[in-house]
Amino acid sequence: MLDFPKMGPRTQEAASRMSIDPVCGMEVDPKTARHTYKHRGETYSFCAEGCKTAFEADPGVYLDRDPGAPTRSQQAEQAVEPATTAVDDSGLARLDAPVQGIHCASCVGTIEQALSGLPGVRQAAVNFATERVTVAYDPERIDIPQIDQAVAAAGPYRLLVTDSGAASEDVEREVREAEYRTLKSKLFFSAVLTVLIIIASKVSPESLGMSERGLGVVLYLMATLLLFWCGGQFLRGFFVGLRSFNFNMDSLIAIGTSAAYVYSAVATFVPSLFPSDQSSVLYYDTAGMIITLVLLGKVLEARAKGRASNAIKKLIGLQAKTARVLRDGHEVDIPVEEVRVGDVVSVRPGEKIPVDGVIQEGRSTVDESLVTGESLPVDKTRGDKVVGGTLNQVGTFRFQATQVGSETVLAQIIRLVQEAQGSKAPIQRLADKIAGVFVPIVVLIAILTFVVWYVIGPAPAFNFALLNAIAVLIIACPCALGLATPTAIVVATGRGAERGILIKSAASLERLHAVDTVILDKTGTVTEGRLTVTDIVASEGNETWQVLAMAASAETGSEHPVGRAVVDYAQGLKIDLFPLESFEAIPGRGVRAMVAGKKVVLGNLGFMKEEGVELGRLEKGAHHLSEEGKSSMFVVVEGTLAGILGVADSLRESSAPAVSALKKLGLEVYMITGDSRRTAETIAAQVGIDRVLAEVLPDRKAEEVKRLQQEGEVVAMVGDGINDAPALAQADIGIAVGSGTDIAIEAADITLVKGGIEGVVEAIQLSRRTLEIIKQNLFWAFFYNSTGIPVAAGVLYPVLGVLLSPVIAAGAMAMSSVSVVLNALRLRRFKAAEPSAS
Repeated sequence: MLDFPKMGPRTQEAASRMSIDPVCGMEVDPKTARHTYKHRGETYSFCAEGCKTAFEADPGVYLDRDPGAPTRSQQAEQAVEPATTAVDDSGLARLDAPVQGIHCASCVGTIEQALSGLPGVRQAAVNFATERVTVAYDPERIDIPQIDQAVAAAGPYRLLVTDSGAASEDVEREVREAEYRTLKSKLFFSAVLTVLIIIASKVSPESLGMSERGLGVVLYLMATLLLFWCGGQFLRGFFVGLRSFNFNMDSLIAIGTSAAYVYSAVATFVPSLFPSDQSSVLYYDTAGMIITLVLLGKVLEARAKGRASNAIKKLIGLQAKTARVLRDGHEVDIPVEEVRVGDVVSVRPGEKIPVDGVIQEGRSTVDESLVTGESLPVDKTRGDKVVGGTLNQVGTFRFQATQVGSETVLAQIIRLVQEAQGSKAPIQRLADKIAGVFVPIVVLIAILTFVVWYVIGPAPAFNFALLNAIAVLIIACPCALGLATPTAIVVATGRGAERGILIKSAASLERLHAVDTVILDKTGTVTEGRLTVTDIVASEGNETWQVLAMAASAETGSEHPVGRAVVDYAQGLKIDLFPLESFEAIPGRGVRAMVAGKKVVLGNLGFMKEEGVELGRLEKGAHHLSEEGKSSMFVVVEGTLAGILGVADSLRESSAPAVSALKKLGLEVYMITGDSRRTAETIAAQVGIDRVLAEVLPDRKAEEVKRLQQEGEVVAMVGDGINDAPALAQADIGIAVGSGTDIAIEAADITLVKGGIEGVVEAIQLSRRTLEIIKQNLFWAFFYNSTGIPVAAGVLYPVLGVLLSPVIAAGAMAMSSVSVVLNALRLRRFKAAEPSAS
């Protein structure tokens, strides 16, 4: 029997409350329903709605069990320092801003080229789908006004930001809405003028009481208004690009329509320059129909692109405008931007929670679905965290603000989604390169087409050659190619955010589809991550409270989840702890401490063997705990084994179905843990995992990931995003499992807000579906251009007599862009499907 410090008064009170359970003869605390049973035979049992055999043990062993109590205790929370997008560790500032004036895929290359050449700009990327630019720059060498000037000099573009880099969502929305209204107005007048031109072109001048030349002048005036106002944006883009030798979609449309317009104008005013059979042929209607159809495509495209970014708009719309703050004893409504950390905020039923914080008084039910993706409302009471932007339902409460402004969870989610939507997937690089050289090549093809048909074409050869050249210019616009990838990325990342899947970049979304191996960290991923003491086994002559008191006292200096679980358990029983005089944590092993003048060592079996501790017959009891999937913590006082604590972490209900789904997707699933192999295999078997990496210390997890990569596996590592950071960084894809509002946003490529590995299944399916959509878009975009240009050039005319008129080419070009966007919009309806057996 060990010489333990004396029992404290609260411990004495707890011990005095013990009574005997009449069913099995155990000592039971009537308040906690905890049982203590001293066995005199070969086995001992405990009560949990009846008695059952626990494990074999030796005479003289005491057991303290709590089968009816909660199976987990609150794991110590770890603060996540929110990262800022203003300036990173390398001293680079980051600008993410909307751009006005982007019309086509070639605009992307034009702006990127203009910015990349600036001194101090490290990287520049433009997203065609969102019409935003992301710039990483050195604030010591260049500022935002200079960046804005470079953008404006590259074409009809401008940044929608202030000199400080702030971009108002309201300002951007007003500009976009004004652009859309103008676009619709131009479409309306263009359509009206085009119909009038077509009608006037089909009737005889005499029926209108006019001469042929007079009718031509009227058509010219209508076509001039149509070209220079309705199609003015294309002309401006062409001339701005011409100054810097940057050609884009505007160039193709401007050249094509201007060619038809100029030819018709010359034929109207100087008909003598043409043979008599050509001078009466005017193409004002062709120019008008091209502009009308292109504008129609732009309107439809703008609507579809607006729907593509609905998810991010919805997230931004969650942000509250005002907050009710307690000031000088009174509740005052103030703008949410004025809320400061530490302010006490009041929330009533039906109101949005303005910022993040911790409830101080009151209780309620909160709808967090639009932030976490979890459909069921969550009960909240004192001490619980609340997230800004979520909806309070029934109760009234006050909370203390802990994160405000850009540091709130919602603000970080919005920033993360915007950055992902603004990034480029590797698969997009090919499309960008092609779009960058596409327009000059098309102009050359159009010139060649004109020359060939002018030489060998049927009469009137000039007209024939001109129409074919115009058709080539119009049908070749690379908009569909430019929209193929970014639109799908925008929709997929937005849909992922709605489902609680936060994707850091387009590259991460693309890489995820190629993963063939998934490594699941055990604690907090496969399991709940909230440990509790399940068993206390005391050596002969000692009391269970003594073992628990010494262990908890030693662990008061620990931040490890196991240590905190022991302390929480002892405090829950109101056991007095002894003073801690010194403490040393041994990573992956245990702790050494000096408690009330006595040397205490706690740790796992390996640590005990390293310390040379004689385990005796208690080692058999530890094996039984291990077989039940529990971890054993040996408690040694002054070199003598005092007892064992059994600690367990309950499995997530979703783990087994999720593992099964991952296997059906054709993935190899591993579980990695620092637990003993027997414990690890027991837990793995319960969820259906047959590949176990056990007894792996935290600093060796990354090495295990690397080993699998060297064997040719594409690895996704799934962990809590903090303790598993090296392994998450080493993996091809790091997936951080969040829990409620504790989101490690900066820790991995993908963060699952809800927690639980069912989100891994959904993320992989989303990635695969997105890549499928992108490949479909790219195929049809390439197919459209590769077949449309030759047909427009007239290659089928000698064989089949088939030509493609510029009007049909314009319609096909417009519809190709719209079809690509509509195909990407199918991702808005994405839901995880039940994987079929592979």
